[in-house]
Amino acid sequence: MCRWAAYRGNPLYLEELVSSPAHSLIEQSHCASRAKTATNGDGFGIAWYGDHPEPGRYRDILPAWSDCNLRSIAKQIRSPLFLAHVRAATSGGTRRDNCHPFVFGPWSFMHNGQVAGFDKIRRKLEAHLSDELFHARSGTTDSELLFLLSLETGMAKDPIGAVSRAIALVQKHAAEEGANPLVRFTAAFSDGKSLYAVRYASDQKPPTLYAAPMGPQGGYCLVSEPLNDDVDAWTEIPAGSAVLVTDDGLLTSAFSPAPFAKAA
Repeated sequence: MCRWAAYRGNPLYLEELVSSPAHSLIEQSHCASRAKTATNGDGFGIAWYGDHPEPGRYRDILPAWSDCNLRSIAKQIRSPLFLAHVRAATSGGTRRDNCHPFVFGPWSFMHNGQVAGFDKIRRKLEAHLSDELFHARSGTTDSELLFLLSLETGMAKDPIGAVSRAIALVQKHAAEEGANPLVRFTAAFSDGKSLYAVRYASDQKPPTLYAAPMGPQGGYCLVSEPLNDDVDAWTEIPAGSAVLVTDDGLLTSAFSPAPFAKAA
């Protein structure tokens, strides 16, 4: 399982999540405490928003703890909204285009979890993509395909609903193939304005998700596991939840897959 952290609020330096805290994302890359695997050394990535609608992005296949450029970049880049991810591969080889976050237009997306029997249903899932989104797929992971399916099913207008429809498609095709329709999905995604997250699993064992206020005036951090030992500061997001972080603060709501029907 992977580890990730995301932030929305007044601009902060990326190092305040990525490298500075006692249990920073770099620390979690080789010593995660709330994951099945303690080491997340199959690459890393960061996406951040600045003066342009599209996010900046930096990814590599090196373990996060061994890339000196990551610490330097995190110390210099200041952003009001960013996503950061360290990878433990469950689907797809260790290559740069399989490292999160994935981006398309203004959207960025990162995921922790798995789709059981993904190879059996990948072709059927890809058939739902438009030519534009199919050709935008550069990697081989279930995570990237879930992102593209969410874009296909209406992420621009209904981000949380689109993710629910994409997961429903996965479970539908898995059941048709006689595969275990197991989906474990904790993801963060953004259009550069709002920060979204979903915590869900079809077997009620979703990867972890925590939230805490950060920075001045209503900023929030979403993480796979707390960045420090201040247990009172971190709230665990319940399974079956969607999260929205805006200027109004952090809001949670119930989440479950919803079938997608194309218009006639």
